[in-house]
Amino acid sequence: MQEILNFLSELKENNNKDWFDQNRDRYEASRKKVLFLTEMIIHEVAKFDPEIGFQDPKNCVFRIFRDVRFATDKTPYKTNMGSFIAKGGRKSTSAGYYIHIEPGSSFVGGGSYCPPAEALKAIRTEIFDHPEDFKQLILNNSFLKVYPEMYDDKLKTAPKGFPKDFPEIDLLKYKSFAFTSKLEDTVVTSDAYVDKIVSAFKALSPVNRFLNTALEKWL
Repeated sequence: MQEILNFLSELKENNNKDWFDQNRDRYEASRKKVLFLTEMIIHEVAKFDPEIGFQDPKNCVFRIFRDVRFATDKTPYKTNMGSFIAKGGRKSTSAGYYIHIEPGSSFVGGGSYCPPAEALKAIRTEIFDHPEDFKQLILNNSFLKVYPEMYDDKLKTAPKGFPKDFPEIDLLKYKSFAFTSKLEDTVVTSDAYVDKIVSAFKALSPVNRFLNTALEKWL
């Protein structure tokens, strides 16, 4: 994994097509390592979350090429590599598991990040109907040890269609139901990396089950 971190560090300093073309073999080697890692993790996750089914790693790993059509930043390449493991692959609206590799900013996590409107309403409805069940999943000590907080992007007021006096209205204000756990570069390059990822994903699996139950019930 050190080779991937080295490549990404240099890419950050040389984010242009000429440099990338000259180092394309390093990119291809790095991508193969991420595909292999993703395949291993898929097999491990399927042991405790069989609903993800068999996923082709190529459908889970994100492209390194940025869409710059409407972006102020016109640099052509992402300076991270990652994959999203879920039923339907990286483009799925299902809750799933995310691996992010970036020098100094690597993490694992998952859940449902910025779901479309109907999916978001479905999740909020499930939490509204079963607030205590959801709180038990995300506020127990073993979960908080791995994921100390939810991705913090919230509405300022109650979402449309839900009563403002609902006791757990703050939970419904979230625009994402996603969780992350930071990993130091020393972990990413260690023999413990795969075990760390699998352990973190296992802790997340009951939350994903709750979220996917909501999506299957309401969509």
